[in-house]
Amino acid sequence: MDKLTAMKVFSHVAEQGNYVAAAHRFNISRTMVSKHINQLESYLGVKLINRTTRQQELTESGLVYYQECQPILMAIEQAENTLQSMSSTPKGTIRINAPVSFGNIVLAPIVNQFLLQYPQIDVELRLDNNLIDPIVDHVDVVVRIGNLDDSALIGRHIMNYEMIFCASPHYLAQHPPIESIDDLPHHDCLGFSYSKSASLSVAHSQLFGKRSFRLLSNSGLVLTQAAIDGLGIILQPQIVVNEAIKAGLLTNLSVLTPPEAMPIHLLYKDKNLPLKTRTLIDFIIRQLE
Repeated sequence: MDKLTAMKVFSHVAEQGNYVAAAHRFNISRTMVSKHINQLESYLGVKLINRTTRQQELTESGLVYYQECQPILMAIEQAENTLQSMSSTPKGTIRINAPVSFGNIVLAPIVNQFLLQYPQIDVELRLDNNLIDPIVDHVDVVVRIGNLDDSALIGRHIMNYEMIFCASPHYLAQHPPIESIDDLPHHDCLGFSYSKSASLSVAHSQLFGKRSFRLLSNSGLVLTQAAIDGLGIILQPQIVVNEAIKAGLLTNLSVLTPPEAMPIHLLYKDKNLPLKTRTLIDFIIRQLE
């Protein structure tokens, strides 16, 4: 049994709650994930995970073993990072978390170019709109939109998040003219649902002057397509709607003042970054200059 690999696989299952994520992370089959866990349990003489058809949950022994594994795996990773820095050859896996729309439109193309340039580095790019803790969730780099709270994390500003109101020419031709924010309660509006961010959701509703939307979604791409189809007015990031505006599918409602642009930061845990992570951060910043 490769005990180190088994520990890594077990830790990933413990964090993600299923075998599928671990199989994807280590590029092995789900059967092989199960084999690693079984071998580890046989070696230790205890049951680590309770298996169900949908999810795997840690036993009491599994939780203790997971907690004890973490400093060991982190020490090994730090030792590898130190050697990489000495050899000036970045390699290994970098875990990134980013909001869905920004990740799809801005970050994904940059990551693809990065992977082509650095063949010894792998990237695990997770896209969701939840606010995660990089330390708890074992993520190397987090993209955060909005003003930063005080924390132990280090932030690098990369760009600003500009928002604009827009609607399709067809919708605007079929409805009363829009001259100010005060007109929006009398129009069909499409709202963005901010996961775990009630203050942003309320602010979004207040800008529209209403709390009821014809369509509410946590996907900017879904709302953009709905606006193109003539369903109503949206407030979305410029990066999401730019192409549709250029193509004449949407019209920028420039008479409406959008909220103040929000900063976008890359967040990470430590000034003494591994070479692979420092290389990625510098690459992203260069691409966005």
